[in-house]
Amino acid sequence: MDGNHRRKLILSYAPDWIVTIVLGACFVALNNSSGFKREFSFSDTSLYHPYAEHERIPPFALYIIAGASPFLLQAMINYLTVRSWWDLHNSTLGLVLSLALSGVITQFVKVTVGRPRPDVISRCMPPPGSVDPHWGLSNYTICTQTDDYILKDGWRSFPSGHSSMSFSGLGFLTFYLAGKLHLFDHRGHAPKAWAALTPLSAAALVAISRTMDYRHHATDILAGSLLGIATAYFSYRQYFPSLSSRLSHRPYSPRIKRELLPVHAQSVPLAAGEEESEETDGELEHETIPRDEHGHVLWKDDGDRERRENMGLSAADNC
Repeated sequence: MDGNHRRKLILSYAPDWIVTIVLGACFVALNNSSGFKREFSFSDTSLYHPYAEHERIPPFALYIIAGASPFLLQAMINYLTVRSWWDLHNSTLGLVLSLALSGVITQFVKVTVGRPRPDVISRCMPPPGSVDPHWGLSNYTICTQTDDYILKDGWRSFPSGHSSMSFSGLGFLTFYLAGKLHLFDHRGHAPKAWAALTPLSAAALVAISRTMDYRHHATDILAGSLLGIATAYFSYRQYFPSLSSRLSHRPYSPRIKRELLPVHAQSVPLAAGEEESEETDGELEHETIPRDEHGHVLWKDDGDRERRENMGLSAADNC
């Protein structure tokens, strides 16, 4: 594929990249907003857990686990298997879209729901002997915490951001692996299943660590994990076919019109009843396909030639 053609392909996906960038900007804006702070009760013992200053998986480590690691592994798998630039582009775009969607939805729900974290009392630092009003509940105004971020973050429990981000990034990697390995080809492959599910195990460990740090309730983690895996599958299917497809190892064809593709990348007529393969990136091999004087394909390879001769097919049967 020449540089000019590659630029045309990239430009055809510019809207997708713009959307992901806008989603990323929305994520940052929502993260910096104060958000809603729901009332709480001093009689709720689930809110009295200690505040862990050092998290087992801090945000920086989360970005490496959920973003950088899947990208590097997908690039490595691409190099070891198809070595397709188009596959690398689609897998990267799908991964970024999955993370962006998950991040924005998670932050939007966090700042609007305003659920207290299990360590909110420790963050709040209320005056000794504080109790709820006789008729009602307590709110954040009773807190003496001077660090605005620690206090603000105490009301962002639902859903778990670590869980949603880890499952969106590593979940996308799982679907990518399942497609490359043809996991759902109705033949049964236990080793392939274990290989494809390994990233989800890592995502589960990240989610569990949030209960160990007393950052989230169990329902927060469950909701975040489901959200992450949902955005991962949604994003994967934007650029890759169904996992049960015989072409699950290939991304969808480029969006630019066929006539703009090189001649060797254009589709050829097939025999009746034969499914058409999806070109992935315009980087098909420069092989000579025999045609008749009308441009009809005689055969694609020796096996196809023998099959057509046995069936008595001619070039006209391709139409």
